Amino acid sequence: MSTVTEQPTLGLKTDTPKQTNIIVTEKAAEEVKRIVADQQAAGTSEKLYLRMRVVGGGCSGFQHKLDLDPQVNPKLDDVFSFHGIDVVVDKRSLLYLQGVTVDFHSDLNRRGFSVTNPQAKSTCGCGSSFSM
Repeated sequence: MSTVTEQPTLGLKTDTPKQTNIIVTEKAAEEVKRIVADQQAAGTSEKLYLRMRVVGGGCSGFQHKLDLDPQVNPKLDDVFSFHGIDVVVDKRSLLYLQGVTVDFHSDLNRRGFSVTNPQAKSTCGCGSSFSM
């Protein structure tokens, strides 16, 4: 399933929206909005983006990272919009994130973001790292 999203211009001319098959659920987007609002209430005045990336590490080789980031490099990053939040993904990480679903869980058994990556061939026992 391919989701078409619009890229904020960030001072760049764009003729077509960026396409990705990354999915950020509405629950995850609402939690990001809540966290950003908390950061801004604490004094952060700059626009914050959700940065998704893949980094080396963990017992299986790679880890998904989600961070708030005020910086976007138009040469290295693509920006996508999901349910009112802007998500920044560097072009290298984008190769590893195709088909990924980011969700947020808040129940008795767990609370937090989850990243489901259909490209992962295996994951570690705790689920925090994966191999491809």
